[in-house]
Amino acid sequence: MSAVLATAATAGRLLLGAFLVFAGVGHLVVTDEFLAQVPPFLPAPTLVVVLSGLVEIAVGLAVLLAPARRRPLVGLAVAGLFVAVFPGNISQYVTGTDGFGLDTDGARATRLLFQPLLVAWALWCTGAWRLLRPRPRHRP
Repeated sequence: MSAVLATAATAGRLLLGAFLVFAGVGHLVVTDEFLAQVPPFLPAPTLVVVLSGLVEIAVGLAVLLAPARRRPLVGLAVAGLFVAVFPGNISQYVTGTDGFGLDTDGARATRLLFQPLLVAWALWCTGAWRLLRPRPRHRP
């Protein structure tokens, strides 16, 4: 990896970690805004928001502090988290629930389009892409 790409990946990783910690703390401070994303079929929505906030803080700290050899696994965990919360974003769109200024179907739909970018960001800046590449088979 070139020095420019390595620097960009490091900056992206630090930004991602800070974003996750900030969002996780937000879950604990402005819980009501995050309730809009909890699908109606889940029990104890406030508990879901609090627990998901604690998970975001934990993975955010891991993104920031994990040693380089562990970062790809952390990246997979973060990408998995972004995939796991996607049904909540879909639910917010389908139910038309307002939250965080997402008060139109267009705004909620636009947010859905950004979720794959978050997954890609997590995989890229942590080096997790290499764990997802098929490994060459050795011929006997």
